[in-house]
Amino acid sequence: MTSAPGCLPPGSGWTGRLRWLTVASLLAGLTACGGGGRSELEAVPQAADRWSWVLPSGFSIPKEPETNPMSAAKVELGRHLFYDRRLSGNGSQSCASCHLQHKAFTDGLALAQGSTGQFHRRGAQPLANVAYNATLTWANPSLVTLEKQMEVPLFGDDPVEMGVNDSNQAQVLARIAGDPAYPDRFALAFPGQSDSVSWAHVIQSIAAFQRSLISGNSRYDQYTRGQAQLSASEERGLRLFFGNKAECFHCHGSFNFNDQVVHASSRFVETPFHNTGLYNLGDRGDFPALNQGLFEFTAQATDRGLFRAQTLRNIEVTAPYMHDGSLATLEEVVDFYAAGGRQISSGPLAGDGRKHPNKSDQIAPIDLDAQEKADLVAFLKTLTDHEFLVNPKFADPFSPP
Repeated sequence: MTSAPGCLPPGSGWTGRLRWLTVASLLAGLTACGGGGRSELEAVPQAADRWSWVLPSGFSIPKEPETNPMSAAKVELGRHLFYDRRLSGNGSQSCASCHLQHKAFTDGLALAQGSTGQFHRRGAQPLANVAYNATLTWANPSLVTLEKQMEVPLFGDDPVEMGVNDSNQAQVLARIAGDPAYPDRFALAFPGQSDSVSWAHVIQSIAAFQRSLISGNSRYDQYTRGQAQLSASEERGLRLFFGNKAECFHCHGSFNFNDQVVHASSRFVETPFHNTGLYNLGDRGDFPALNQGLFEFTAQATDRGLFRAQTLRNIEVTAPYMHDGSLATLEEVVDFYAAGGRQISSGPLAGDGRKHPNKSDQIAPIDLDAQEKADLVAFLKTLTDHEFLVNPKFADPFSPP
């Protein structure tokens, strides 16, 4: 597990890393990484009809596809479509059904459930700061744009999510076009295009709304700006997180607290996936069938059990954890990493994940006492951006405020 080149300070020890987290150092460090960080609430100038990014301290300008530039009209159209149940085949589910704002746009379930009741093999991922994700699912290295990824929940049939298919997609689109409010919204978002109400524009609008879901005002962020204090326990947890004992920063050391980050100034983008020792069925190196991570795309034995590291921002509200929701609480997650993996003693999933041949070298036992574990959990909870969870700009436009 390695962080982006040059984005962590040289040297060792938590004190150097903590100093690096001050505002000036964050901005300087990200600029050196091609980030071009902006100060709090500083708008990035755009053309008059373009979107203006308003970004937290230390956040880089997100990358926008040339084929789908941001605009306020497009984002607002995407917000409506994101929350519109009519966009599913049977009219029962919207994108927001699996991505709830108060849970940082995940759903609180171990496994996501589609519009026909079919369960996904993995949990719905949170969408906060999804604009910065270099890849967009748990283990598919080929899905690198929100536009392409959106096709999976809309049109996928294994599993069925939104349930749009060849037999109903014209009907579903007609529902949208038949709403008196939508044609004008599409015309504003895609001016001068006679076929503005189209599946391509549905996808582009929802992707634009998702890119707007920026979260960076947690108490930790306020602390780095000198606007808030952490408790003694939270500060001890911070030192453990960025220090040489727990070393959580190896996979969660970017401004987005993960290790796959892309932005407008990116010159080189790393897309690491990791085996953390979650399973080792029969001590044969197996993971549960149909849920074997990167291996499912590469068929390389060394990729079995490798998944993308999730952002830790808003982690307090995104339980349960891991790709299959098999760890229920942050306390269980900390115990899991402290043990250097998971041993399952009985049942069909029995095996010692700590001894998986593909397990990352960074996952090793950590000698943490009960207080240190509690301190780590306390720090992780400072990453919750409570303002983001209720921001009306991201809320359901069909519900009363």
